[in-house]
Amino acid sequence: MINPFFKNAGPFSIDKLLLKSDITIDKNLKKGKVRDVKDLLNASTKDLTFFHSKKYSSIASSTKASYCLTQENLSKFLPNSCQAIIVDNVLLSMAKITKEFYPDSITDDFDNTVKEISKTTLKKKVKYGNNVLIGKNVKVGKNCSIGHNTIIEKNVIIGNNCSISSNVIIRNTIIKDSVNILDGCIIGKKGFGFFPNQSKNIRYPHIGIVIIDDNSEIGCGSTIDRGSLSNTVIGKNTFLDNQVHIAHNNKIGNNCIIAGQVGFAGSSTLGDNIMIGGQAGISGHLKIGNNVHIGGGSGVLNNISDNTKVMGYPAKNLRQFLKNNR
Repeated sequence: MINPFFKNAGPFSIDKLLLKSDITIDKNLKKGKVRDVKDLLNASTKDLTFFHSKKYSSIASSTKASYCLTQENLSKFLPNSCQAIIVDNVLLSMAKITKEFYPDSITDDFDNTVKEISKTTLKKKVKYGNNVLIGKNVKVGKNCSIGHNTIIEKNVIIGNNCSISSNVIIRNTIIKDSVNILDGCIIGKKGFGFFPNQSKNIRYPHIGIVIIDDNSEIGCGSTIDRGSLSNTVIGKNTFLDNQVHIAHNNKIGNNCIIAGQVGFAGSSTLGDNIMIGGQAGISGHLKIGNNVHIGGGSGVLNNISDNTKVMGYPAKNLRQFLKNNR
């Protein structure tokens, strides 16, 4: 899918791209054009990807990317069709390259294309409140409503039968049919990704989007960050309570129920039919299976297999938690 929100400045010759990004060029580098940057799973030929942790070795072994930023000890997991580019700091180098492809992705400035909805073609199609602002190329389906003081920024797509409440900001997002976004939500902002530096922190570009699938609901005051390279996804019929934070790259499955003030760090994958109690915290880069129940106030630090109930900090099997806390 062509990114509808960020313009790709490529393609680049791989040697020129590395030179622009202050990456040393190996004398054995095979010359070629790079069309885009993608994660290991979604990269295709002519794309560049990155591989920074052994936990992704199985995905790395089947990546279709032509080039991969990685470390010497990880390069052995890559297929012969993917040339390893060895760097000292994989994520920092990937950030520099991503910025070359998408120079507008670092900042989250307001959309200066927005107009009062009464001055757009949507005025006859949408039920709307006061002070609603709509960006260029926004698409809204049938039977939708938008509340007071809400801003829908350029290129956002909203399906049929959706309710967008008041004081909502939506950018870099695709919303499917019959979705409710309640008051005060911010959806599609950049994620909390940067490299600490004493003089000036270095931002990681976020070129992914947010996708909210059919029949879902996002509770009041919730925040959903867009992805970095991959997308942040909320599955079908998944309901978020108030003040939930979904960080970049999270994939939440279908029919999930997430209670108030739950926080997700980045890049975790959740299965279907999951229930999470209020004020639980989910660490990053985890895999949580189907039909999992997580008790309120829990701290999830490890992967959770299917059909499991956990509680506590760190979260453990519910029976074990109850036994230890009698």
